[in-house]
Amino acid sequence: MADYEYIVEMRHITKRFPGIVANDDVSISIREGEIYALLGENGAGKSTLMSMLFGMYEPDEGEILIRGEKVKLESPNHATKLNIGMVHQHFKLVSNYTVAENIVMGMEPVKKVLGCIPVVDLKKANREILELSKRYGLEVNPTDRIDSINVSTQQRVEILKMLYREAEILIFDEPTAVLTPQEIDFLLDIIKGLRDAGKTIILITHKLEEIKRIADRCAILNRGKLIDVLDVAQTSTKKMANLMVGREVAFETDKTPATFGDVVFAVKNLNVYNRQNFRVVKDVSFEIHAGEILAIAGVAGNGQVEIADAIAGLVESKAESMTLNGEEISVLSIRERTEKGISYIPEDRQNIGLVMDFTVSENLALKEYYKEPFCRKGVLQEKAFAGNSEALIEKYDIRSGQGSNTVVRSMSGGNQQKAIIAREIELSSPLMIFVQPTRGLDIGAIENIHRQIIAQRDQGKAILLVSLELDEIMNCADTIAVIYNGEIQKIAPAESLTSNEVGEFMMGVGRRGKAGEEEAKA
Repeated sequence: MADYEYIVEMRHITKRFPGIVANDDVSISIREGEIYALLGENGAGKSTLMSMLFGMYEPDEGEILIRGEKVKLESPNHATKLNIGMVHQHFKLVSNYTVAENIVMGMEPVKKVLGCIPVVDLKKANREILELSKRYGLEVNPTDRIDSINVSTQQRVEILKMLYREAEILIFDEPTAVLTPQEIDFLLDIIKGLRDAGKTIILITHKLEEIKRIADRCAILNRGKLIDVLDVAQTSTKKMANLMVGREVAFETDKTPATFGDVVFAVKNLNVYNRQNFRVVKDVSFEIHAGEILAIAGVAGNGQVEIADAIAGLVESKAESMTLNGEEISVLSIRERTEKGISYIPEDRQNIGLVMDFTVSENLALKEYYKEPFCRKGVLQEKAFAGNSEALIEKYDIRSGQGSNTVVRSMSGGNQQKAIIAREIELSSPLMIFVQPTRGLDIGAIENIHRQIIAQRDQGKAILLVSLELDEIMNCADTIAVIYNGEIQKIAPAESLTSNEVGEFMMGVGRRGKAGEEEAKA
């Protein structure tokens, strides 16, 4: 029997960064063998708190106890020795190393060659990783390179890194932010399995439905302060949401019926090929009117992101025609398309949406920095940059410790997303493309972004929404186009389709496009 009540205690923890108090006198106690969730808005201080438990930061005030003993965590290596592991929101993997090489890094099994020369025993490492992955239901191929596997498999590698180091306290930082719904189900089952195997799980998240499914208790943070600790089974998602955001949250999107105007964007027989010259988008045709939200629904990897990238000019494509307000745009550069009137919120916020080592003010002006008032006679105007960013920070509630001068890399993922959306909406383009616009955002921010998308529609903008969240599509769309294997299966008014029908078309088992429509008429 353990002689301690809690495996982890963090008492009166305070952590400050320039311009912000990330954690303000926070105290939490975690029991051995439980799933303990940390819930809060983007930038609420969840990741900072756990980064101190993993030895990445030291608290300015307060103390940490592990298994009843006070510790001063000096580094992640120190935390690892205390059997603490952490899967970060943005994975820490070496892309040109194999799965096994990433997992054993720093703890490589060694054999002696010629009786005296130590070398890494890769065969043993591969064998151990294969056995470990099977034991926990995290099957991976140890010899695959990281840059050749998908995101969900990379996450398994991160979890196996912890288990290889015999972690007993496992911290998951926003583990489902980049996963598809099917991958999320699989991961949550894995987390429950780890708990059943005796591990203590700390889950950093803002997804209420995930907390309800697997967590035992939930601590709620708001702007760095601990608001409450709740028994999940006894608490409604609505109460958790209201405490997290600090106000009443609307779970349903409120929108009036759409009034369609002229066709703003039309594409006919669009085809996109990937690097292996495989056709991933196949003869796709659709049009979007002013005042219309057309949503593309589909399981990840069915060509929907490539359609958005092709329209924005990020990938090469072939089409019979692609017009914006009647003008052919298929031969235009990315900048020319932006100037003609396309706003684009990409799926990959860090590699495509932002320049991570630029400040907030620089990123918010990325699409217009070469125009007045940001540039006069070839000279950039710092005051214009600052004035623009200060206004958008307030308008879109972008949480940044040093305001306009905050380097974007230091911000939470959700606030990085808010910055992209602010920049693109403020362009006031006739066509706005939103790809996974609420990925990684908390429920308050999701509600706000849905409201902004609908407000743009009501101002007569044409909206293309690409989302893996079926609830988001059903809530926001006026028209739904369902894609499967690169082909549009169905285009219909949103009110004429149920979630189940959309789901069937997403899996390729619904009636196809025109044939289905003709059957319906008959």
